[in-house]
Amino acid sequence: MDLSYAAEDEAFRAEIRDWLATHLRGDWARLKGVGGPGRDEEAFEERLAWNRLLAEHGWTCVGWPVEHGGRGLSLWQQVIFHEEYARAEAPYPVNHLGETLLGPTLIAFGTPEQQQRFLPGIRAVTELWAQGYSEPDAGSDLANVKTRAVLDDDTWVIDGQKVWTSNAHLSQWVFVLARTEPGSQRHHGLSFLLVPLDQPGVEVRPIEQLTGGSEFNEVFFTGARTAADLVVGEPGNGWGVAMGLLGLERGVSTVAQTVGYARELAGVVDLARRTGALDDAVLRDRLASLSVELEVIRAQALRGLSTLEGGSDSAAGGGAGSIFKLVWAGWHKRLGEVAMEVAGPAGLLARGESGYELDEWQRLYLFSRSDTIYGGSDEVQKNILAERVLGLPREPKGT
Repeated sequence: MDLSYAAEDEAFRAEIRDWLATHLRGDWARLKGVGGPGRDEEAFEERLAWNRLLAEHGWTCVGWPVEHGGRGLSLWQQVIFHEEYARAEAPYPVNHLGETLLGPTLIAFGTPEQQQRFLPGIRAVTELWAQGYSEPDAGSDLANVKTRAVLDDDTWVIDGQKVWTSNAHLSQWVFVLARTEPGSQRHHGLSFLLVPLDQPGVEVRPIEQLTGGSEFNEVFFTGARTAADLVVGEPGNGWGVAMGLLGLERGVSTVAQTVGYARELAGVVDLARRTGALDDAVLRDRLASLSVELEVIRAQALRGLSTLEGGSDSAAGGGAGSIFKLVWAGWHKRLGEVAMEVAGPAGLLARGESGYELDEWQRLYLFSRSDTIYGGSDEVQKNILAERVLGLPREPKGT
């Protein structure tokens, strides 16, 4: 695979780099490095304003087709955009779920009316979205969804509970996987619904995390309603839509993670140099291994992207999305462990007036423990690769 960039791609790199250098200054410069997984509540209103500035200049939804309000960038130009955005330490987007997941899902599976209703608000960052997939008994085992929706004339009536719903307390809408065919089991009889959060019958309860934030939520639906035509795809066929969305979850924007990871690794190396931990040959070897592994992960991610199309399910491209999820999650978890070794005894102590203010390495260690769970656990990714890519026998189910 040729990982080099054409002249027009490098010209585009200069364009986005210059724009970020021009605009990410003054008051905006204070937002550098703000936000991200485990820190989504940081400076939320300021990041929202920044994202709307991006939208005004056409820098949101850059990979969407032009006819849907995007720039129609090529795959490599999308990679360039996200990498340069990460290198500039621009603030983490506030509508990641809308822009990179729901928007492309509506483009792939939605009706023209749904596209016209929702895509402009996502692009302009005026409507924010949350993801209503996981439940207390249906996390990585998503086919075990129990939330129900019943059609009442021209309205779906929804009852059930979702959990680990990122940013539901900051969003106006949530896309919900619900069981709409009574008596159906597993992946049959599910529908993909678009549901407003600001209504009677919806209760959002933030969950405090080990890192001190509360970006995750429980969401309770008790007779909540949404219009009958706000089902994406055919009623009862929501599993295919949901799987297409999860394929998008490990798309172009995730490649930019490796830029942030490289910055974190450099920070850990610098900390090891300052503490003297770098003199330990074993630790030095582990840091070197992490550096080499990260380069391999990036190359593997780019290779995998070239085999995927929008709306592909998790087995597409030889399971490229699952492979990428496995390798980056394990790598990041190991980086957090090494960071704690480098920090030494000081890494065990929380500080601040509250008695629980974490530094960046403590937060890295604690949040990275969840990397191998959220977005599809390691066990589920391995089952996808074993059963759907390699054709091995299905894992026995308990009775």
